[in-house]
Amino acid sequence: MKVALASDHAGFELKAHILDSLSQSDLSLIDLGTDSRDPVDYPDFALRLGISLLENRADRGILICGSGVGASVAANKIPGIRAGLCHDTYSAHQGVEHDDMNVLVLGSRVIGFELACELVRAFLGATFTAEERHQRRLSKVRAIEQQFSKSS
Repeated sequence: MKVALASDHAGFELKAHILDSLSQSDLSLIDLGTDSRDPVDYPDFALRLGISLLENRADRGILICGSGVGASVAANKIPGIRAGLCHDTYSAHQGVEHDDMNVLVLGSRVIGFELACELVRAFLGATFTAEERHQRRLSKVRAIEQQFSKSS
């Protein structure tokens, strides 16, 4: 699995920790920045991450900002991106299993390093169930995206 990671300056240290914790795995990791604690804008990195998924350079993404809220809002503006802000393992795996979540969003000022790694493992270890009810709901989400992308 190819996993892209991106963060703003507030998420830089947590991103580095997650990259380190995943470095011994069989995952292909793509670091999309930022590369320091110098102030940057989270929408720029949400866009980088979203494009990497839409261009099939990555299968899933992990996006980090201070609270996770701004990055989640920005990522979910990209049609085809289903980003979930998670602070518990149930949401991290259930979001994939039921909602085909392709981006895990974390708040570096909300959770610690070890919980973040648990959430990443839950997210990356989960698989979309493709049950009829979940597919039906995702079809409705896609219809909403299409409706509003045509009107803009």
